[in-house]
Amino acid sequence: MATQTLDCLGMKCPQPTLKVSILATKMKPGDILEVVADCSTFENDVREWCNRSKKTLLWVKDEGGGKKRVQIKF
Repeated sequence: MATQTLDCLGMKCPQPTLKVSILATKMKPGDILEVVADCSTFENDVREWCNRSKKTLLWVKDEGGGKKRVQIKF
């Protein structure tokens, strides 16, 4: 089980979710992806992506200034 970090700061919708989708093809079951983004729709977008992709959204942290950090389990 590996943990990867993806920095999507400064990217606007739909770029952060597209980056997650691309990295998802390289993730193995049990791996964790931590993503940080400041796009205003990121939290909702990542929740929808997890539901569609049947991945587990472990947590969402609001880091202030519009920045959110999430962990997704594959």
